[in-house]
Amino acid sequence: MARHRSFSFEFKRQVVLDFLEGRAELRGLAREHNLSRHLIRLWIQKYEAGQLNDEVADATRIAEYETKIAELERKVGQLTMEVDLLKKSARWARQPSGESSSIVSGPRPSPSREDAES
Repeated sequence: MARHRSFSFEFKRQVVLDFLEGRAELRGLAREHNLSRHLIRLWIQKYEAGQLNDEVADATRIAEYETKIAELERKVGQLTMEVDLLKKSARWARQPSGESSSIVSGPRPSPSREDAES
């Protein structure tokens, strides 16, 4: 099964410029770099449309970085909330409880004055 290859913008632009400036023919470039002629034609179309320059690449890279930053900020917020919750539960667990209680019945009722007098 063929493996997907990716090429840098600089490589694509260099191949396109070699063709457009007449330094190499399409067939020779395809053979030299083991590429299809159709792929090189696509790169030429993108270059002529202005999609194969550094500004587009930079904009794409910046968008990817901003997405990753947003994901990491969400994760930091989530972890901060978890740490705060754990700190509060640890403080609560350390506090001595003067009342005895049960999970099932809750805190025991305090004795009333009538019980105290008898």
